[in-house]
Amino acid sequence: MGEISAAEDGSSIDIPSVAPMPKKLSVLPLIALIFYNVSGGPFGVEDSVSAGGGPLLSLVGFLVFPLLWSLPEALITAELAASFPENGGYVLWISSAFGPFWGFQEGFWKWVSGTMDNALYPVLFLDYFCQSVPLFSLPAARVPALLVLTAALTFLNYRGLNIVGLAAVALTVFSLSPFVVMTVLAIPRIRPRRWLAVDLKVTNFRGYFNSMFWNLNYWDKASTLAGEVDDPSRSFPRAIFGAVMLVMASYLIPLLAGTGALDPSTTAEWKDGYFAQVGMVIGGAWLRWWIQAAAAMSNMGLFEAEMSSDSFQLLGMSQLGMLPAIFSRRSKYGTPTISILCSATGVILLSWMSFQEIIEFLNFLYAIGMLLEFAAFIKLRIRKPDLHRPYRIPVETFGAIVICIPPSVLLLLVMCLASVRTFIVSGSVMLVGFLLYPVIECMRTRKWVKFINTTVLPETCSNTSPVQSQEVTDESSVSLLPDYSYVKKETQMPRN
Repeated sequence: MGEISAAEDGSSIDIPSVAPMPKKLSVLPLIALIFYNVSGGPFGVEDSVSAGGGPLLSLVGFLVFPLLWSLPEALITAELAASFPENGGYVLWISSAFGPFWGFQEGFWKWVSGTMDNALYPVLFLDYFCQSVPLFSLPAARVPALLVLTAALTFLNYRGLNIVGLAAVALTVFSLSPFVVMTVLAIPRIRPRRWLAVDLKVTNFRGYFNSMFWNLNYWDKASTLAGEVDDPSRSFPRAIFGAVMLVMASYLIPLLAGTGALDPSTTAEWKDGYFAQVGMVIGGAWLRWWIQAAAAMSNMGLFEAEMSSDSFQLLGMSQLGMLPAIFSRRSKYGTPTISILCSATGVILLSWMSFQEIIEFLNFLYAIGMLLEFAAFIKLRIRKPDLHRPYRIPVETFGAIVICIPPSVLLLLVMCLASVRTFIVSGSVMLVGFLLYPVIECMRTRKWVKFINTTVLPETCSNTSPVQSQEVTDESSVSLLPDYSYVKKETQMPRN
């Protein structure tokens, strides 16, 4: 992308068209990115077996939770992403429904939650290798390895979203292939009665629900890079539904094979990484090594997908005038350089936290953001019935409300099960967001830093619709208008 130039009065900037747009994502890479935003394969679902006291609750959970939680979130994401096909995703949805203050809070909560989530993957990558290479369990080797790994994965993200999308497709095939083989080998050993084993006396419901929630959330994440997708109004619904089927299959089939082939007495051993041992029992050492390698590579895909979503979210917020213009500065590969570096810094700073702490913290923040998204979805259906919706869930207002009830109940349940420490940390993050917004607005009004000059557009979001921009005379208050449906750059690059 080209250089960002300042306006003569120094108050705002436009982005001139000086470089061709990078190649857009097609449906298949988008499916892979959504798959890695949500899942990445069955790695991490092992805890649901031990926390649930046996296979039964785990299997029932991955049958029921997708219907009560994943499908509603996926449907809502498909409708709103098609209606707002620009970078920023849910920040646009919330801003259109409730104004820029809550849009900023949504973006801040989701960015912190996503950065916490991404801090897990370099750690998990090394954890899988520690089983075969114990050297990485020593702090003297582990810390440098984490820094080098994070830097390498961040550089790949910098090189272009299209490369990340193609890499995600290859990683999906590689990560799931050993489980296809494991399932075939497990068929003669499966005893269906083993699936019914459960011991409620040892059930850890907090761990069970957090495991379920973590393995089935983030369906909305890819919406933040909708502006980088080829024909997003059509591609997003198709990719979302394709990813739903892929995620459900990648969880249920290996779980059915593993728990059906192994004796229920091994329930307590089902912890993170246990699928490698399942592969050892079913196929031998070669399958164990294959699953370990697939798990390690899956964490790379998870990192890249999350980093892409987080960085393009910051870019979208910058284009909306919510963040300084430097966050929208792109590299020659079309990637938001400063936004990527900001997200990578957050990953490094958070990598010292424990796995369970990160899971609880990010789940709580994500739950708050999702409740706001459901509220925005309903409000937009009521207040803006004529909003351009290339894909629309085939229900009226009452049906839209009903769709949101089951996942909202689950969100509240996860929040109620959180520890006191999680309430304190999440409350502190929310307080920072409330204080940060007026600080940024003060920076804008006093012209301490450059912000992108934005323009309010009428009731549409489709970049295929012939929409004429409307002039706004008070540039300093553009991003503060509560009634806009969509905010776009005043000067936008022509797309091929």
